[in-house]
Amino acid sequence: MKRDRSIEIAGVTIEPGKRQRLEIPVAHLPTQTPISLPVIVVNGKKAGPILWLSAAIHGDEINGVEIIRQVLDKIKPKKLCGTLIAVPIVNVFGFIEQSRYLPDRRDLNRSFPGSANGSLASRLAYLFMTEIVSRCTHGIDLHTAAIPRINLPQIRANLKDEKTYRFAKVFGAPAIVHATMRDGSLRQAATKKGIPILLYEAGEALRFDPQAIQIGVDGILRVMDYLEMYPLACAAPEVETVEVFETKWVRASRSGIFHLSVKLGDRVEKKQLLGIITDAFGETSTKVRASETGIAIGHTQNPLVNQGDGVVHLALI
Repeated sequence: MKRDRSIEIAGVTIEPGKRQRLEIPVAHLPTQTPISLPVIVVNGKKAGPILWLSAAIHGDEINGVEIIRQVLDKIKPKKLCGTLIAVPIVNVFGFIEQSRYLPDRRDLNRSFPGSANGSLASRLAYLFMTEIVSRCTHGIDLHTAAIPRINLPQIRANLKDEKTYRFAKVFGAPAIVHATMRDGSLRQAATKKGIPILLYEAGEALRFDPQAIQIGVDGILRVMDYLEMYPLACAAPEVETVEVFETKWVRASRSGIFHLSVKLGDRVEKKQLLGIITDAFGETSTKVRASETGIAIGHTQNPLVNQGDGVVHLALI
């Protein structure tokens, strides 16, 4: 989808070669304080793809906010072919409250494509689809693990779609995971519109992870180079990526205090010790072993576990 004209979002026209920040009205708080969706549009001098970057759909997942800030700092409108539309804080309500959810306790990423007359979550999802997604040719949505977990930097995407697979490979995350669609997710809604979309998962909620942020910034710049939107200053280094088509959580067989023995990215063999579960009194100890051979791509950060809790997430290899 090539173009050589200005772009209009929420009634505001951004001319080629310009960068502009917009505030799209969303709703009012009970105090009547207005809440808006902040959008930064960088419109290139030349025609090209239209890529959106979004973060903080879950308001407590803040690594993506910093990733987008750093990417925007590197992009010069006059060197850009196409358009970059950045929405660093989609769930402004949750971001302010340091919460995953919206004030109505709905999960925004289960509310797409939304409705103009629905719940607050549904209205925000509809606004995002109408003003952002519908104008784009590609998208990257940035996430972290939910509290109290942490994730190895990874891309989740439909690897059985050839365009999306190539898109995912170029990003260069340590792992790319084939992931089925979740009903109501942004990824599902964008895919139904025929838009290739990547979901980047890295780090944990309410924490900056410098490595996860750097991998995210580098990955987006690689993608923009691949799409011929913005050339890299130097050739991108080769990145070792593991392709994953099945994952499995190892779960606690009993309640207690979990002592983790592996790190993110470690390869573990079937029956290898992953940690032990003890009680607070030194009277019992239970070993937790890998059910399959794989790579640790996530684990709990909370040592207090209940029977059945997921403690280590394995990418099966």
